[in-house]
Amino acid sequence: MRHRTPLIAILGATALVLTSCAGGGAAGAGKDAALANGKTFTQAIATDPGSLDPFITAMSVARGVDRFLYARLIEIKDDGGITSGLAEKWSGDTTTATFTLRDKLTCDDGTPLTATDVAANISHVADPATASPLMGLQVQPGTTAVGDDATRTVTVTSGRPDSFLLQNVGSISIVCGTVLKDPKALAAGKGATGMFTMTEITPNSQYTLTRRKDFTWGPGDWDPTQKGLPDKAVFRIIPNETTAANLVMSGEVNAAGVLGPDQQRLQNAKLFNTQILAPAGQLIYNQASGRATADPAVRKALTQAVDLDQARQVFAGEVPTGFVTVAPNPCRADTVKGNIPGFDAKAAGSALDAAGWKLGSDGVRAKDGKPLTLKMVYASVLGDTGTAAVELLQSMWKKIGVDVTVKSLDGPSLSETLLSTGDWDISGAGVTVGLPSSLVPFVSGPTPPNGSNFASIDDPAYVAAVTAASAKAGTEGCDDWASAEKSLLTTSSVVLYATVARHTFANKATFSEGDGIDPTSIRMYE
Repeated sequence: MRHRTPLIAILGATALVLTSCAGGGAAGAGKDAALANGKTFTQAIATDPGSLDPFITAMSVARGVDRFLYARLIEIKDDGGITSGLAEKWSGDTTTATFTLRDKLTCDDGTPLTATDVAANISHVADPATASPLMGLQVQPGTTAVGDDATRTVTVTSGRPDSFLLQNVGSISIVCGTVLKDPKALAAGKGATGMFTMTEITPNSQYTLTRRKDFTWGPGDWDPTQKGLPDKAVFRIIPNETTAANLVMSGEVNAAGVLGPDQQRLQNAKLFNTQILAPAGQLIYNQASGRATADPAVRKALTQAVDLDQARQVFAGEVPTGFVTVAPNPCRADTVKGNIPGFDAKAAGSALDAAGWKLGSDGVRAKDGKPLTLKMVYASVLGDTGTAAVELLQSMWKKIGVDVTVKSLDGPSLSETLLSTGDWDISGAGVTVGLPSSLVPFVSGPTPPNGSNFASIDDPAYVAAVTAASAKAGTEGCDDWASAEKSLLTTSSVVLYATVARHTFANKATFSEGDGIDPTSIRMYE
């Protein structure tokens, strides 16, 4: 059985709102398809999103739903350019950002959305008590925000330098002030500032949203009266990828993300599709105290023991060049080539011998009476190719005497394991980012529950390079960002071996996609 995958970014928290490459036409409607009003846009999603609280969720599927509910200060185009969202003007450097809101912004209940409300959103993320995974990702610790309602201006002072401060803070989902401190309301998608409002939730079945007729603050000069905008949006939970593909082909579902072999028949049908590149072939070793993988010699040996080229072929992926795989991707140096140990099973075995892990009569290595038994977790929705790649790695580790048990987990369980229980040694969950700064809180800094550094990585060279890069605006810091990435690879903290294209196919609809489908871009057809 093939299963569908949400875009993985430690379950998807990090990609900015960006337009992806698109192909095909308004499939299912013919070459001369006519735009249609009054339609419902139905999207298949792989798993129930759970909590929709945009300040807490780390699941890409939940953030994809939030994209329909909550507006952002600015929108980032795939070329890195900025266009208006809630804000009509903006400016910033590495320490300060200023946004001037559009006039007459409202919440879904009709109350005004003020500069004070927006500033409170940013302060909420910066508050350690919120325990937001966005801390250090989009809002730096110690950041302050002040709103001036008279001038509709929000001024943000970063707690530490941020190369992409304007993009990071500007891309936060903004909720209405009435629900900001109401976790239950946020979990249910209340307090909408975006194009849709939540109408009905049937857990593990579907989520129904209704378009706000008063929403006029789409990106740039977006016209709320244009033809083809959907009146409703429905997210249907369909775990099986083949089923989702069939429903798109029939037109019962308008859109579905497909990672596996079902892509081919959908492409053959010339359906409209967008493409996102994800580092799905990624290994992260747990360096928490007491874990065998805390030893760099063990991490390097585990990496040398596997034929990554063969695993990539099984995954049907491409050769990765860096951690950043989605737009705007401002720094495009190849940080992978030459920085990951090559396949050498004999050297791997010798390294484990030298580290004290001796091969036993049962074929499993042990040290001080403790067997080298490791736990690997990965997303259950990666599909057949992802599972086959993981099982291939498992068999290669076995050949050098490392007993690796693999376990596939759904989104909530994977998040719980990585960010809470910590009972794992190797993670196969990739972190997808559009900016190099977005990776920082996942591979450095505080560990759960105080931060998002789920692998307990402590790499002084990485931190030094990040510090240098963060003090430089935008692309001026690219050389330092490259040095930071290389350090993660040369220390075998992270291994990149495959970049996989994930397509979202559509029938009788078109759109653009970044961290989920951009609702303002959806056009429906007869």
